[in-house]
Amino acid sequence: MVRPRSLLPALVALATLATPFGAASPADATTATTAPVRAEDDAPLAISVGSLAPSAIPQRGAVRVTGTVTNLDDVAWSRINLYPFVSTTPMTTRAELADAATADATTFVGDRITDPGPFATIKRLAPGESATYTVRVPRSVLPVSEPGVYWFGVHALGESRTTPRDVVADGRARMFLPLVRRARASAPVDTAIVVPLRRGIAYEDDGSLADVDGWTSSLSPGGRLHSLVDFGAASGSRPITWLVDPAVSDAARRLAAGNPGRTTGPTLDPDEGDDPDLENDPDATPDPGATLSPAPGGAGDNDSGDEEQEPDLAADAASGWLDRLSNALDSGQVLALPYGDLDVSAAAAHDRKVYRQARTRSATALRQLAPGATPVVTSPGGYLDSDAIRLATKATTVMIGDRMLGEDAVDAPGVLSVGRHPVAVFSTATQTGGPGPDDRLSLVAMRQRMLAEAAVRHLQADTDSSAPAGADAASRAAVATSGPDPLVVVLPDSWVPASSTGFFQGLDLPWVRLTTVDDITDDPTAATPERFDYPESVQDRELTAADFGAARALERAGETLQNLLRRNDRVAGEVTDEALTNLSYASRVHPNAARGRAKASRAWIDTRLRSILIEAPPSVTLSSDSGRFSVTVSNNLDEPVTVAIDALSDGPVVIEGPDTVELAARSRRTVLLTASTERQGVHNVTLVVTDLQGTALGSSDQLPIRAAQFSVVIWVIIGVGLSLFVGAVVVRLVRTVRARRRDAEQSAGAAADPAPTDSPDTAPDSQETPA
Repeated sequence: MVRPRSLLPALVALATLATPFGAASPADATTATTAPVRAEDDAPLAISVGSLAPSAIPQRGAVRVTGTVTNLDDVAWSRINLYPFVSTTPMTTRAELADAATADATTFVGDRITDPGPFATIKRLAPGESATYTVRVPRSVLPVSEPGVYWFGVHALGESRTTPRDVVADGRARMFLPLVRRARASAPVDTAIVVPLRRGIAYEDDGSLADVDGWTSSLSPGGRLHSLVDFGAASGSRPITWLVDPAVSDAARRLAAGNPGRTTGPTLDPDEGDDPDLENDPDATPDPGATLSPAPGGAGDNDSGDEEQEPDLAADAASGWLDRLSNALDSGQVLALPYGDLDVSAAAAHDRKVYRQARTRSATALRQLAPGATPVVTSPGGYLDSDAIRLATKATTVMIGDRMLGEDAVDAPGVLSVGRHPVAVFSTATQTGGPGPDDRLSLVAMRQRMLAEAAVRHLQADTDSSAPAGADAASRAAVATSGPDPLVVVLPDSWVPASSTGFFQGLDLPWVRLTTVDDITDDPTAATPERFDYPESVQDRELTAADFGAARALERAGETLQNLLRRNDRVAGEVTDEALTNLSYASRVHPNAARGRAKASRAWIDTRLRSILIEAPPSVTLSSDSGRFSVTVSNNLDEPVTVAIDALSDGPVVIEGPDTVELAARSRRTVLLTASTERQGVHNVTLVVTDLQGTALGSSDQLPIRAAQFSVVIWVIIGVGLSLFVGAVVVRLVRTVRARRRDAEQSAGAAADPAPTDSPDTAPDSQETPA
């Protein structure tokens, strides 16, 4: 329950009341400022402003305000009278606007207009109940005449059974309302409204988007990204500037496709490939221990193809948002952030190559959605260190917040020249919205704050253009043509516009000219400031070298995985995109979480890399200086791969084999290797399976190779023995030949000289026959 007011404020008010009920004269206003008032949290009635037209004080006609009154108390309130109020003295400087925007809600800022009586009345509001109101204020009752920005709003005065009626407002809504008389010497205020489309992006370890519910909410009607696109599209033909992180649109595309995880499956057209079909390779044998798993979305995912699929809310929201975005970006200027909204200041300190990589990737991602996008360097808070600014090329737009100008931030110019490079300076004050106590970031509050900032710039230009009477014509002309300082407004990243009704129509004023950041930076006239204010508190929140190291390690893992896959040309790029999103400004909030996500994704990839196994024999013995042996390489992935084999040894052993080993899906292959060495002994060799770039995949096997070749002495002994043996054989053969030759000669001599034959006359006596 809202606590009852003490009687002191009412007694003070009644004692000073000298006008009809509810009226307040300037004298009474002074008294009300010093009287005790109810704290903002104690206000029982909340007033919101839904529309304000016109958006500036007109020369004639009326100002019309509509909105709602809500009872925040736990008792009913009745006879709620609504009165407008307006200040009598205008604000004419940016400093006054900044102070007013932070003023306490109960501070007196203007006189309540009570004549001709209540401008609207609500009879009764039960606890928690709301009612609409309309207050129409004729121009004739607005006591304002001097150019500037005035306080304007609505007060609610009522009563309840616990709180009597008095002159202290029971609810209030406040805003800025400018009065501008267009000076002949001053041009309109060039105003660039920048709509940011950025969001922190996190991935699961399998490469699918995390926080799907959050994405669905943001992309659906009423969500932040959806509302911002609709808001920008409502500008119609009016110029507007989009600040786009291409990683956000890529994330929406992934959701529209069903949020698939990282795939090792084929992405190349098989008709365009020249790889042989390993499925029918006679040298590849099926792995008996392997089991096939169905691909996501395949027939294995559903028991019956006839079952009705549940609607994918995330896909529907993402598809609709992408269509709206494509149409909205057709008009206006598109500023392309480095992919993933890279922390540029940290990249300048730790890894400049990442910036160039993110810039190139950004241009590729927006090639179809916004082919004419302009690269930009900026940050959500507007802080960039000098090294980050120097990373920008001539074609790159640089945007910083006016807070970087330190003490001069209040009167910061809209564009600077830094090293002959134009730098847009956006107003950080406008990002805080209206003065409250109602919603500071409501549609009306944001618009009126922009107009207030433009009005004081226009008024300042009018003042500066009043050249001294003695000035020559050239001086007066130079001042007159300089024009007011431009206004760059970057909408808050967290802003969720409830609608766009009346916003851009309220900017159609003769002293406001909507344009783009590109047009504003075409002609910088301000010189480079002496120094930029880059606070240590901001520098301390930059991403560190460890964050960049984790991202680089994840990127290398993705490249290694792609080097294996013969039919996939996308996985490395997807992993790189994920690594870049971990280096965003959003990761400054929870850098440990970003490093953890990178580590989890690396583990997912390493599991696939270790699915390529190598098995070596228990040992190998060389009987000479070289020899061949076989190893087995297994592929447990569902896709064909190409690998290589590397060898590490503690001795001078050379292992040679094929340059590449091609494996079909879920297969194993025997590979012949040749080992050679000139040193005998046992050498421990580690065989490692690698990709084609020589990066180890994780699987290895060890084996001892024994070099058992004989020594030189043994070979000499064997040679001498063999020589003796051969000599003995030769001697024996020689002797045998000589013996046979001698025998042959003797046989030949006997044949040449035969023995004499006896005749009958000389026959021996022994052969004679006795008579």
